[in-house]
Amino acid sequence: MNNPLLYRHLYAWYEQHHRILPWRETTDPYRIWVSEIILQQTRVAQGLEYYLRFINRFPSVEALAEAEEDEVLLYWQGLGYYSRARNLYKGAQLLAGKPFPATFAELRTIPGVGEYTAGAIASFAYNLPHPALDGNVYRVLSRLYDCDIPFDTTQGKHTFRQLAEDLLDRSQPRLFNTAIMEFGALFCTPQSPDCSQCPLQVFCKAFENDTVLLLPVRKPRPALRDRYFRYTVYLEKSNGDFISCRTLIHQRTEKDIWHHLWEFPIEESDTPFEDGFTLTHTLSHQRLHATFVLKPVKELPLMPDTRAVRLGDLQDYALSRLTLRALEQILPKIPSGF
Repeated sequence: MNNPLLYRHLYAWYEQHHRILPWRETTDPYRIWVSEIILQQTRVAQGLEYYLRFINRFPSVEALAEAEEDEVLLYWQGLGYYSRARNLYKGAQLLAGKPFPATFAELRTIPGVGEYTAGAIASFAYNLPHPALDGNVYRVLSRLYDCDIPFDTTQGKHTFRQLAEDLLDRSQPRLFNTAIMEFGALFCTPQSPDCSQCPLQVFCKAFENDTVLLLPVRKPRPALRDRYFRYTVYLEKSNGDFISCRTLIHQRTEKDIWHHLWEFPIEESDTPFEDGFTLTHTLSHQRLHATFVLKPVKELPLMPDTRAVRLGDLQDYALSRLTLRALEQILPKIPSGF
């Protein structure tokens, strides 16, 4: 459905209200790829700082491919969903020294690049006529068409892709995809969109049928799995300040959460631990109840698969967000001069 009037309203809104973001100021497919992977599970306000830091350290495919995985994870620290960083790294190693993929089909062969990311890179870098269906676009489409099919089901994904293909401005796919994503992010928001001032109101079937706040629909989420951890934070006395105090960490190598990240020695139980202080940390399908126990010692114990490091050097290791949260509480508890 070619709809020049809708495009005109959308582009006029975008011209007046869009944010200036570095990945919109380039057609470099590498930088667009990095930005899209960062933004998959991260808000723009948070992702911008990480993007700038990541690109400054790894400005090209080759620079990323030549790095060590631990350093890549360190620069990703705090963003979560670390499989994204590992796939970026793996993709860079596959692409280094070769022309960057320039078609939708070729982009889909990059590790971690699905239909959405391939469509985004294809349209933003090459201006190819492929839709980019992120959460914001699903929401806009569901309201424009008053579509109550859950968008995260097989049927829903197929239906919404057809709607997106139908609505796409094939003469300006880069502008269209950027504008409709921004419109969903800033105006057609999940809660309390100002429909009375909406520039697309006349095209919106959900507004006509008073179903805007019922959309989009997603399938019921599974119940969270509860897990119980206890971390022992060994603290070896130092003659210097407490930042020179040594502790033990280990790297997660099993196929589980936080693969290849560093943390304190850990035990897991089917029931809660009673000692120490506890933090609750929620992931997409799990709720972690993590108890941290401070254990001052004269000398660090010999433990397999651990590494002794100074507290002040923990910044050089890729740590889980849970470990970073715990450190915010642990460091003030250590007496000055410990």
